[in-house]
Amino acid sequence: MHYENKTILVTGGTGSFGNYIVHRLLQKDVKEIRILSRDEKKQYDMRIHYKNHPKLKFFIGDIRDFVRVDEVMEGVDIVYQAAALKHVPVCENSPFEAVKTNIIGVQNVITAALKHKVGKFICVSTDKAVKPVNVMGMTKATQERLVLSANHSPENKGTIFCVVRYGNVLLSRGSVIPFFRKQLQEDQEITITDEEMTRFLLTLSDAIDLVMYATENANGGETFVKKAPSARITNIAKVLCDEFERPFSFKVIGKYPGEKLHEILITEEELQRTEDHGDYFTVHPWWANKNMNDLGVEYSSDSEIIDDLDLIKDLIRVADEKAAEVHVEKGEFSKI
Repeated sequence: MHYENKTILVTGGTGSFGNYIVHRLLQKDVKEIRILSRDEKKQYDMRIHYKNHPKLKFFIGDIRDFVRVDEVMEGVDIVYQAAALKHVPVCENSPFEAVKTNIIGVQNVITAALKHKVGKFICVSTDKAVKPVNVMGMTKATQERLVLSANHSPENKGTIFCVVRYGNVLLSRGSVIPFFRKQLQEDQEITITDEEMTRFLLTLSDAIDLVMYATENANGGETFVKKAPSARITNIAKVLCDEFERPFSFKVIGKYPGEKLHEILITEEELQRTEDHGDYFTVHPWWANKNMNDLGVEYSSDSEIIDDLDLIKDLIRVADEKAAEVHVEKGEFSKI
């Protein structure tokens, strides 16, 4: 019912998230899936992977270009806003470029969605937007506010805007696992920025489950979070060394600019309006005057740690299986 005969736009649709949500949406009875992205090579690869599927339409363009976004938005029912500059060191080195995409570009998508009276708008955010200490996180935090406040725009004629927020996706571009595997394949020593570092861990499938949950349950203004385990980076390195039958060793190289020791998905400020739904948390908007208190302390990666290496190994195995289902180009731009 939520997807039947719907036209769906995925911005940044050739990325890891875009590939997997397309894979999932093609299992629904959708009318059309539009991919808006900048890279013609990735679009070509994706078109070939999906065998020129008639429901898939590809549009070259950048969310920084309002005219193009406005054109592609015509007739769209659901928007998944996933286009972003997401690699922390890149954003640190070129902060205004991050502003152009993650803030100005996203406002273009919001404005076009309002103009075309889109039904639902789901924005993909990150744990780095919570108590941000780097440019990527700061721009993503601003993006969240832009999206949520669009619910109250005088131009809004019924569009539901919401946010999904999740941590590191295993095997996504820039994730630590392909980075470590590349080092091991090349017989290099694993490099770790800080031995105490922890990160939330989700598979691509988990991330898409969260987005689907948001699509089906959003009323406007919510931030949806999937419960997820976290692990020490050193333990991930141990599991991968075992995978390569290599003795565990690593070199500490120091934290990158803007890199956090632990990540947070829900802050203490959001606790009183956070509702527990089993596998998910819903953070209700500040204007809803909710007083839930379903979560006692902020949801941080240093409080959800699993130290069982077999469990971590199993998570990575599942992530490998899920990634194998779709065309996801492996890339190691950053190990954060």
